[in-house]
Amino acid sequence: MATQGNDIAALIGQASAHQKWPLARLISLVERNLPDAREQRDQIMQVLSAREPLDDCNGLVVGVTGTPGAGKSSLISEVCQVLLGRDSSCTIAVLAIDPSSEDSGGALLGDRTRMQLPVNEPRIFFRSQASARDLGGVGPQTFQVVRLLRQLFDYVIIETVGIGQSEVEVRQLSDHTLLVMQPLAGDQVQFLKAGIMEIPDAFVVNKCDEEALAQKSLHMLQSSLKLTHLALDQRKPARRLVFMTSAMRKRGIDELAAHLVGLHNDTGSRRDRKAQEDYHLRKWIRQEYGRYGIRVYEQRVLPLRQSDNAGIASSYEAREAQFIQAMEALISRL
Repeated sequence: MATQGNDIAALIGQASAHQKWPLARLISLVERNLPDAREQRDQIMQVLSAREPLDDCNGLVVGVTGTPGAGKSSLISEVCQVLLGRDSSCTIAVLAIDPSSEDSGGALLGDRTRMQLPVNEPRIFFRSQASARDLGGVGPQTFQVVRLLRQLFDYVIIETVGIGQSEVEVRQLSDHTLLVMQPLAGDQVQFLKAGIMEIPDAFVVNKCDEEALAQKSLHMLQSSLKLTHLALDQRKPARRLVFMTSAMRKRGIDELAAHLVGLHNDTGSRRDRKAQEDYHLRKWIRQEYGRYGIRVYEQRVLPLRQSDNAGIASSYEAREAQFIQAMEALISRL
């Protein structure tokens, strides 16, 4: 049954107070893939953007990625507890992506079992999501959920599935990306490989329980990063932070949390929302309609947006609707 506009406004009012059932209901609405889903998503985003005070860019989106077994879930759990303890008004949403089976299509959604989060704490919200066999370490509806959560929480933390060397989709979702590694995760050649090593804004060497191994991995990573940047653009390499952490020993957690607080307070750390929306709209068009759909989008939708001085066609849903109308018009001529 479709959710009416008044119901959506009521849900958003309750979700803004961080009531968990209304939050879960809103997420389910934006995840839907039914004919009326776009209209409901549009209603949700319009109500959110009309709230006072207008603060649709407040939430810092942090992508946490890394190989299976690197300790992402335990690390996120510890960081969340520190953030909540530092600021009584802090709110956090954690979106954990779990891999889907190639055979059954199902997913375990078991990351929450590793996170020791405060019970009955309204300031933190946890949601599992299946990857639905989508490549890139996230799910096909992750972007839509992030669009919602970043308007309701101070921090939105995305935990990707355990990734390899080329799953870099999380960068197109987040303002800041952390790559979590464990000691001796590779040698210099492994670190120098293009792909995932170029994506993170900062690195976390986790499970630093044994000092000698941790220091060896730290020096190996730092030297490899310098070589990687010099090989890419021949310029002086930009410094990227490397944190050494241990969830077991509580090592480095405060420093990592302080880093995220600094990013949250710096509104200039947010990535271009419109560019992210355009990326994910193009991704959806390419998946559904291929290269022909991209040509239709560029030839028939983008010119409308550029000529729209009133900004009517600037929203994600407006461009999505215009593209569908253009495709339907073309198909009707066949």
